Order: sequence, then C-alpha cells, then structure tokens
Amino acid sequence: MRFRNRQEAATLLVARLGHYRGARPLVLGIPRGGVPMAAIIATALAGDLDVVLVHKLRAPFEPELALGAVDEAGQVYLAPFAQQLGLSQLEVETQRQLAQLRERRVRYSAARPAVDPAGRIGIVVDEGLATGSTAIAAVRSLRARGASRIVVAIGVAPPETRALLERTADEVVCLHTPEEFGAVGAFFHDFSEVTDEEVIAALTSSV
Repeated sequence: MRFRNRQEAATLLVARLGHYRGARPLVLGIPRGGVPMAAIIATALAGDLDVVLVHKLRAPFEPELALGAVDEAGQVYLAPFAQQLGLSQLEVETQRQLAQLRERRVRYSAARPAVDPAGRIGIVVDEGLATGSTAIAAVRSLRARGASRIVVAIGVAPPETRALLERTADEVVCLHTPEEFGAVGAFFHDFSEVTDEEVIAALTSSV
C-alpha cells in the first residue's frame, strides 16, 4: 500500500476517527510532516489544531538510529535497547535537541499560543513511524499535561512499533502495518518536505 500524499492518508484516517466528531478533540501534529495531516483531521472532526513538540535522540555512532526522543519539557523516552547502552553523550544530544525544540516553540507561538491539553482527547498525528520513539514521547508529554484520552493516528508503522504504541496510547489507528518496513517515505508517492512556514500557516489559519 502506498499513499498518494499526506492528504490522502489524512482523509483515510478521518474515516477511522469519525467517532470523535462532536467531542472537540485536540488534534496535534508532530512537526513537521504530521501537521498538514493534523490540520485536515482537525477540520473534519470539528476539533482544535496544535503541535506536540518532540525530537528524536540520535545515536552518535549512527545518526539515523533513534535512541529515543525528548519532549519540550525535557522528559526523555529511551528505546528499550538504548537503556542498556549507557552512552555518556546522551545528555549532550538531549540538550541539543531541547534547544531546537524551544526555538521551534518560540517560532510557532508567534503564530498561535499552545493549547492546554488538560481534560481533552488528544489525537497525535504523524505520517508514519519506524521505531515509534517520537510518538511515545508525545503520548507521555500529553499524559503529563493531563490529557483525558490519547489516540495515535498514523499512516504506516511496522507491526512491532504498532504493538509498542498500543501499550502506551489509549488507542492506535494505523492505516498500514507492513511486515517489511524501510523508510516512512517509501509508502508515499509524494513525500515532499514540509517547511516551518507551512506549519505556521496551518496554525494561523486554524485560529
């Protein structure tokens, strides 16, 4: 299964999330690629749009390998295998990613202040997930901030990642769970980069 683009994936997710229409969910895109999808879902469900800011923690010996993720409050999630590594450079990487998250929050808040998720149904949206680290960090962030129910809605993820998410979130909606998984972009015909300007435009138009 391949999606034409993020818009198609978001439309398919809307069909699976219809039971939240009328509950005014808070739909949170993981920047940057998840935000255009979240905007479509928020509009269709008559919910509110926001972002949830999380970044991968990359291994110093293999930048494409995610050791875990950190949210903007500094809360760290480490993948099970990473907990055994004891990397001394992990704190350096955490602080580096935190600085980037805080810079991004300043840019996005100029368009629209963050929405308080306390007592809300939060729907975390992304195109797809490989390890699931960012989505798990997002779920933990929303839990810490008092969300009443947390749903993860994604286009594609491998079976083991989906299973991991199902132990973390209250509900997982995943359109495609292939046994053979490479990069998320391989499951989209159009996977063009989403810019910060597009994210800001989406947030501004949702006010």
